Amino acid sequence: MKLQALTPPTPLFFFFFFFTTLLIYPTESTQPPYACDSSQPSTSSYPFCKTALPINQRVQDLVSRLTLDEKISQLVNSAPPIPRLGIPSYEWWSEALHGVADVGKGINLYGTISNATSFPQVILTAASFNEHLWYRIGQVIGTEARALYNAGQATGMTFWAPNINIFRDPRWGRGQETPGEDPLVVGKYAVSYVRGVQGDSFEGGKLKVGGRLQASACCKHFTAYDLDNWKSVTRFGFDARVSEQDLADTYQPPFKSCVQQGQASGIMCAYNRVNGVPSCADYNLLTKVARGQWDFHGYITSDCDAVSIIRDVQGYAKTPEDAVGDVLKAGMDVNCGSYLKDHTKSAVQQKKLDVSEIDRALHNLFSIRMSPLEQPYGNIGPDQACSKEHQALALEAAQDGIVLLKNSGRLLPLPKSKAISLAVIGPNANASETLLGNYHGRPCKSITPLKALQGYAKYTIYEAGCDTVKCPQATIDKAVEAAKAADYVVLIMGLDQSQEREAHDRRHLGLPGKQQELISSVAKAAKKPVILVILSGGPVDITPAKYDKKIGGILWAGYPGEAGGIALAEIIFGDHNPGGRLPVTWYTQDYVKIPMTDMRMRPDTKTGYPGRTYRFYKGGNVYDFGFGLSYSNYIYEFASAIAQNKLYLNESSISPKVESSDSGHFRLLVPDLSEEFCEKKKFPVRVAVKNHGEMVGKHPVLLFVGQKNPNNGSPMKQLVGFKSVILSAGERAELEFILNPCEHLSHANEGGLMVVEEGSYFLQVGDVEYPLDIIV
Repeated sequence: MKLQALTPPTPLFFFFFFFTTLLIYPTESTQPPYACDSSQPSTSSYPFCKTALPINQRVQDLVSRLTLDEKISQLVNSAPPIPRLGIPSYEWWSEALHGVADVGKGINLYGTISNATSFPQVILTAASFNEHLWYRIGQVIGTEARALYNAGQATGMTFWAPNINIFRDPRWGRGQETPGEDPLVVGKYAVSYVRGVQGDSFEGGKLKVGGRLQASACCKHFTAYDLDNWKSVTRFGFDARVSEQDLADTYQPPFKSCVQQGQASGIMCAYNRVNGVPSCADYNLLTKVARGQWDFHGYITSDCDAVSIIRDVQGYAKTPEDAVGDVLKAGMDVNCGSYLKDHTKSAVQQKKLDVSEIDRALHNLFSIRMSPLEQPYGNIGPDQACSKEHQALALEAAQDGIVLLKNSGRLLPLPKSKAISLAVIGPNANASETLLGNYHGRPCKSITPLKALQGYAKYTIYEAGCDTVKCPQATIDKAVEAAKAADYVVLIMGLDQSQEREAHDRRHLGLPGKQQELISSVAKAAKKPVILVILSGGPVDITPAKYDKKIGGILWAGYPGEAGGIALAEIIFGDHNPGGRLPVTWYTQDYVKIPMTDMRMRPDTKTGYPGRTYRFYKGGNVYDFGFGLSYSNYIYEFASAIAQNKLYLNESSISPKVESSDSGHFRLLVPDLSEEFCEKKKFPVRVAVKNHGEMVGKHPVLLFVGQKNPNNGSPMKQLVGFKSVILSAGERAELEFILNPCEHLSHANEGGLMVVEEGSYFLQVGDVEYPLDIIV
């Protein structure tokens, strides 16, 4: 597994539960005992047990009482008990990517609580472009985690999620775990998820110094990790060569947001190297940037076995002791695996590591584990797991994420007449496991698309067409006969974890095996144009289906979670109006000619390199980032923006520094600008949106800014704001976006510094543009 965490050099802002003890996978659910409780009088006199003392003082006292062997034992994810001090065991590794899961070692779903709400895979949830939905999902995950803990089914409350790496390349097997390709979206997802899980308010700021976490969230994988296994290159040995420019405005911003705004209590350092240095051994990355520049207060964990590969695979360290010294001196705190347990003592004996570095790491770790005995979340009971409200939210998330890609002749929604007959065809039609994606637990319930669709039609004919999504052989004749016999046909195709997953990147972007042949044959034989549903995490080149007149509707449903089958059926038959928007660009098959190892975001006209993501990519695609249809037609207009379409950044008593760029344009260096200047130059943009359809709809409004003639590596356009609004038929609403030029109108220069350039820009919502001149 792969997750990363950061360590705090000063006492944590948030203090967790004091050491909790639980048997791993207990046969019964029992309330876990705490260290220093009244039943252990021999330990209650220790200063570290006195809750009235500052956390810093308590941690120092505890660490001072540990022997070297005891200290080393606590540096791994499965930390053993220290009976003589009453310190129980603790498991740092638990998972909650899109619901509490028993994939890690810290959660047991075999007790009083045997299921947890399984939300859509993150890539589909991101398609809702709804920060409050993301926050509510985080809240549910944190609540159900606490329910498990209170029931004695958790040996730790540190969850290694969210995955906030940029979905840079469409082949990446783990792209499904991320919120997509846009740094703003990924960063806002991180903030919302972390605040929800940890018990903060939606706006942030509820968790102050001394506040107790509901559960701990961990930003991963730090940093520039987005390749697992491509040709002969694996994530363990990959050296990501990343420019300062791309680090500054693509790879790092989500982590900065996760730490500074989300106040995440953990960071996980990645397997890969960045510009030659292993992420977990990078002092600049972990200590200077995360702790120093971003003021991170929390713990940093390695991904599993990420320390061992520094020597065994990457050859960066000559000996195990060198590797141990490198990571602890860089600022890492805990090792997922046993490498630190096995080699730290010899590193100290060989004088490659000072014990003070071990103490620093332990200070960070025990600060997370300490808090007063009284828990503000102690009343969360087993009834909270899989509650009706939580299951309803899983359905809402699936409904709001599913993207309508095509609806020729308004084929959809289908008529809700019980008299119709329906053919349901495809290897994903009756595959409940596929709905869940990866890193999932045991869902509350799971209804396949087939079963959900059967509730809408009097007669349903089912034909898988292929035994699996690999589809090496297809029973086309049977599928064609089923299509001919039905009034309407729904094909449910796509991918599953055999095609894209951790440690497995895709080699092509098309549908596997004979799926396309099956689709075309069925569409040709059907009485009416058919509906095609694609289940996948990454984008799929479905160009033939896009232009096939016999395919009237196309839906992308990601991996929609436990309620995904119901959500699909409700959309197909009009009980829900789809409003999802693609969080990634859907490229054509020829994109695979680009090496997955090329980390450059910007295009290179000299070599023909087209760039990556909608911000920089210059090439053809199947669907754009942000694309998504609805059963309603939404009309936009700019209600108000900048007077005379001009933004003056040169009229200020603050007198910012101005320099000339290579193109001769003047520009401002954002680091030279004061907070007062940036605040003073903020301006509102009001966007009006009207629902011209006949159905109520939840609609994400996306605001972009772009340059008329982008240069110096500036994006062609970039997302600067998004909001979700519910509009009844005929209803109009105005949404306000506050833009900060220092943040929203800037990009990184080649040295990695953010700059605002003068020139002609435009604001864009849908197909409506508003011109804006920036004068420096």
